[in-house]
Amino acid sequence: MHTLAQLRAGQLSGITRLDLAEDLSEFPQEIFALADSLEVLNLSGNALSSLPEDLHRLTRLRVLFCSDNRFTELPACLGQCAELTMIGFKANRIAHVPGTALPPRLRWLILTDNCVETLPVELGECLHLQKLMLAGNRLQALPASLRNCHRLELIRIAANQLTELPQWLLALPSLTWLAYAGNPLETEADAAALDATPRIDWSTLRLEQQLGEGASGVIHQALWQPAHQPAVPVAVKLYKGEMTSDGSPLHEMNACITAGLHPNLIRVEGRIVDHPQETAGLVMQLIAPSYRNLAGLPSLASCSRDVYADDLRFSAAVALRIACGIASVAEHLHRHGITHGDLYGHNILWNEHGDCLLGDFGAASFHATDDSLASQALQRIEVRAFGVLLGELLERIDSGLSDEQREVLEDLQQQCCQPQVLTRPGFNEIIQALNAT
Repeated sequence: MHTLAQLRAGQLSGITRLDLAEDLSEFPQEIFALADSLEVLNLSGNALSSLPEDLHRLTRLRVLFCSDNRFTELPACLGQCAELTMIGFKANRIAHVPGTALPPRLRWLILTDNCVETLPVELGECLHLQKLMLAGNRLQALPASLRNCHRLELIRIAANQLTELPQWLLALPSLTWLAYAGNPLETEADAAALDATPRIDWSTLRLEQQLGEGASGVIHQALWQPAHQPAVPVAVKLYKGEMTSDGSPLHEMNACITAGLHPNLIRVEGRIVDHPQETAGLVMQLIAPSYRNLAGLPSLASCSRDVYADDLRFSAAVALRIACGIASVAEHLHRHGITHGDLYGHNILWNEHGDCLLGDFGAASFHATDDSLASQALQRIEVRAFGVLLGELLERIDSGLSDEQREVLEDLQQQCCQPQVLTRPGFNEIIQALNAT
């Protein structure tokens, strides 16, 4: 984090990224002295409600973060920033998004947790748009012009007031990761599964070290002492109350429970009750330390694609075991009326043998279990996500794959990613093809 004093003293000359959070109520004019180099500007966590009309003087600016401020309108001056590709205004008070605020090269727009009721028709003119984060607003509909955004791959519209998913949305050729939980349109979670989940009293748990923290909650290792039984090592996830970019943490919890048992899912032992702060939480299977994340989160540069370690390589047997496991668990979820919504390498844990677990249900949504065109489309949008993953695995196989096998798998990958959504294979077909390889 930089300081205003450093900026004013000229100590930051030539930097490409500026992070400034000092309860600012006005945009520091000294930032313009960095115009020749500044590419990423992070002003999140201040008290700003406007930006200067001549912001376009920052001619190299590609990324702007202004989350956790006091904006009530997306500033129109953004539309004049020719190189701006990513805009983040999460957790403000934005009610109005003028069409003039959308820059011509926009790839990634974050308006999570605001008060937006309508979006401008000009959004459909953002033909480079790949990621659109709109969870936690007041949207009742999406502009039909979005059908023109053929590069749109990820959209988060959870926790709004949408009563339907338009057909054109489900037919977008590149749409891969979709989250829509918490809208009137969503099918409800399986009440029987939720009711049947064991209740685990908080007093029977003893938290130990923290294992991780994400947008939706904190995970600890813990000891669980069931009545009249030996203590059991477990993982405890305590959910936060805030809206995340994917949606509501409580929807995530319901999806974890409803997903049930599968070898490639982290087992849920029960739901926590009687927490002193009434915090919602789950007790889950403790994962062996031999498991690690398959990939890292997408970067500002990669936008919608995971970042893999440069030296990561697999044998064909390990890569195929991972692919088969993820295809199997995706088929299981779809059969239970759940789309994961975030089927990515960074949400997969794996070990050296190719055993794998699909986690993070923050973007999961419920859909009808019938064979309607809408259900088929929702499932085949997720098939495209699997196709992306399969391609990433194939790129990293360094041994044990014949030319014939590679050709078969590359053909399967292309089928999963083809632009005609309903002509993609279902996960049953994918599993059969993988098993025959």
